Amino acid sequence: MDSLSLYMLTFNCARTPVDIDLFASHFFDALPHTDTSTDDSLTPPELIVLSLQEIAPIAYAFLGGSYLDTYFNAFRRVIDQAVSQRWDGTSYDILVRDNSGMTGLLVFARSDVVDKVSWIDSARVGFGFQQMGNKGAVGARLGYSADGQPGNTVDLTFVAAHLAPMEWAWEQRNRDWRSIVERLVFSREQDAKQRNVEAEGDSEESAALLQGSSSERTGNEVGVFIPTTYLFLGGDLNYRTSNTSPLQGDHVRFPRFNADPSSPQHYSQLLKDDQLTREMRKARSFQGMSEAPITFPPTYKYTSAARKTAREALYSGDPKLQEQIWTSSRWPSWCDRILYLDTPSWMKGSRNLQPHKYDALPLFPTSDHRPVALSVSVPLNAIQVPRDVDHTNDVRLIAPFSVDPEWKSKRDAARTKELLVGYLAYAGWTWEGNGYMLATLLGLFGVWLVLGSMLYS
Repeated sequence: MDSLSLYMLTFNCARTPVDIDLFASHFFDALPHTDTSTDDSLTPPELIVLSLQEIAPIAYAFLGGSYLDTYFNAFRRVIDQAVSQRWDGTSYDILVRDNSGMTGLLVFARSDVVDKVSWIDSARVGFGFQQMGNKGAVGARLGYSADGQPGNTVDLTFVAAHLAPMEWAWEQRNRDWRSIVERLVFSREQDAKQRNVEAEGDSEESAALLQGSSSERTGNEVGVFIPTTYLFLGGDLNYRTSNTSPLQGDHVRFPRFNADPSSPQHYSQLLKDDQLTREMRKARSFQGMSEAPITFPPTYKYTSAARKTAREALYSGDPKLQEQIWTSSRWPSWCDRILYLDTPSWMKGSRNLQPHKYDALPLFPTSDHRPVALSVSVPLNAIQVPRDVDHTNDVRLIAPFSVDPEWKSKRDAARTKELLVGYLAYAGWTWEGNGYMLATLLGLFGVWLVLGSMLYS
C-alpha cells in the first residue's frame, strides 16, 4: 500500500442531532464510483474524519464532556450504520473525539489499521466573543506508519473550523484564519492507544482530558504549519458570494437548481464571486492551501420549506421533490469547504495528494447547510526537508503568521469564560438546568424553614 485513503466530511449541525438513518444512507455519497465497480467492491477508507460545527446548543457545547455524548454518539452510529450497509464485516475505531466550544472533530480509523497510528497531538482555539468557542477551531495531528517503522511515519493534521458569519465580514474571516495559525497550537497529551481507549469509553475523565487545556504541557508545542505534515482543514468557513446582504428583489437573481450550465442563473455564475477563492488567490487567507474543483450548488442557506421537501424526497426517492430553495435573506454561498496542503514542492518525484471526489451530500431536514465531503488518497511517504530548500516560498517552513507566545494563557482565560457561560446557559435554558435550579431553591427554602423552627422553638 503506497497511499492512504481518507474520507473527510464537514457539516454544520445547527445544534440539532442528525437523523441517523437518513444521514447514514447518504454518508458515503462522495466516494468515487466507476462504471465497472459497485459500492460493495470499493475499498473502505483507512481514515474517516468529521468536522462538525454548531454540534450542540451552547450550554452543552461549552460544558463539553458527557454533555456532548448524545450529539457525538449520533455520528458514531451514523458511521457504524453507513459502513455496515456497504462493507460487511468492516468496523472503525474512534481515535479522536474533541471539541472547541461548538466546533467538534471526530477521527475514525479502520480497525485493521488502528495500530499504525503511533501518536496523536491535539489543539483548540476560540475566536468568537471574548475568544470563546462559539466560533473556533479544533485540531488533531497524528503519526501514521504504513510499514510500522518509525522512520517512515507520515504526519497528518486535521482541523475543524467555524469562522465569522455574514456577507460583509470577510475581513473578520481572514482574521479568524490568522487566529488559527497563531493560536491553534498542538501538544502531546498521551499516546494514541491510550487516547483511543479513552475516546471509545467516553468516560468523564477522558472527556475532561480531551476538552480541558490544563493538561497541555509545554516543550513540544507547534502550530498548524510544520515541515513534515499533510494538512486538511474543513468547516463552515462562511465565505459568501457577495460583500453585502441581498437587497429586496435580489432573490430573483439567485441560481436555479436545475438551470442549464449556459444559463446566467446556473450556480457556476455565482461561484465567480466566491470570497474564499478571491482571498486565497490574493494570499490574504489560507495561504498555500488548495481546494478540489467545486462542481456542486451552494451549500447555504436553505429555507425551512426546502428542508421539509428534502425529508420527503429522501424518504420517498421521488426526484421531482429535489428542487432546492435558498432563503432570500442570504446570498446562496459555498460556506462549507474542505482545503488541503499538498505535497511540498521540494519533494520532486513524489506523488501529490489525489482528490477523487469533492461533493455536497443531499440537504438534510435538520440543518440549513448541506454537508460537503472529500475523498482523497494521501501518499505514504514521510516528508523530509532537504538542507538546500528555499525557505521563503513554502508555508510549511515559513508560516504566514508567527505562533502567539501567549496562546495558552489566552485559551485558558477563554475556557474559564466558556464554563461560566455554559453553566449559566445550562441553568437558564435547559429543562435539566431548570430542574436543578428549582430543586436547589426548594432545598434552600426547606433549610430556611428548619432553621427558623429551631431558632424560634
